[in-house]
Amino acid sequence: MNLIDEIIARAKLDKQRIVLPEGTEERTLTAADRLINDGVAEVILLGTPDEIKSLAERLGLENIGKATIIDPVASEKKQEYIDLLLELRRSKGLTPEKAAQLVEDPLYYACLMIKAGDADGEVAGALNTTGNVLRPALQIIKTTAGITCVSGAFLMFTNNSTFGEDGVLVFADCAVKPDPNASELGQIAVSTAQTARSLLGVEPRLAMLSFSTKGSASHESIDKIVEATKIAKEMEPELMIDGELQADAAIIEKVAVKKAPGSAVAGKANVLIFPSVEVGNICYKLVERIAGIEAIGPILQGMAAPVNDLSRGCSVDDIYKLVIITANQSIALKNKKNK
Repeated sequence: MNLIDEIIARAKLDKQRIVLPEGTEERTLTAADRLINDGVAEVILLGTPDEIKSLAERLGLENIGKATIIDPVASEKKQEYIDLLLELRRSKGLTPEKAAQLVEDPLYYACLMIKAGDADGEVAGALNTTGNVLRPALQIIKTTAGITCVSGAFLMFTNNSTFGEDGVLVFADCAVKPDPNASELGQIAVSTAQTARSLLGVEPRLAMLSFSTKGSASHESIDKIVEATKIAKEMEPELMIDGELQADAAIIEKVAVKKAPGSAVAGKANVLIFPSVEVGNICYKLVERIAGIEAIGPILQGMAAPVNDLSRGCSVDDIYKLVIITANQSIALKNKKNK
């Protein structure tokens, strides 16, 4: 069983309620139909019921009637969510009139569903920009305890079992935080470790990447990596993490023996933490295009509940996979809270 099959199997065993705010978007609706048919999530679609049903009929989708369909404008919970939003944002100057207007926005309504305990996660972005997706999430759901920054990870399927975890690596941050300071980079490491646990189902081994390995060069940017590694260890003392490491020392054992002897991570890393989004984004796109490695993401991390953002050029398969990933994030967060 490959990783995607394992993620699907976990989602089927513990179905999560995933809300899709872009319920009248064709790719989203088609993915929803497949998700319902495969029994991997309880799908909630936001939009006008008549429009959703008409579109489903035109597309030949047979399972949309099994989804929960909610029109934020006519919802019976509208006032409850207005009150909740006011409670959360009144100190920021939100008025009842503005709250009533925002609740009718599907992106705000979806986040309020999660905050109220009526949904477990959200996937959006087929129509909306990252900023539009993240804004209500940060205002309503907010970040998890101990984390102040959101980051974005990618699952990288290398088709070479000698790398990472049976050929799969997690890259972060490749999408959100342009130039994290040492504290933020340490938080990104801890968040990515949680992503690796929830999706790979293994204990992560994190390499904090740099152009230096264990003092082979000197620069203030290297000092940031060393400090970030220390901060991550303070946040999670049992975390298997090492840095600073060059990329070859992180993933190739023969190199690790020479450059970082005695390291529990070097040569065996399954999670790579990049010093900035610039580096991470360039790296994942290069290996995806040149080496033909499949990249799935970005998977947003650091939120108190999972909210994931699609590319507006996404495929039906992209939406399907991101929903099952979101479901697995939700399962892992619940398990962590119950420990």
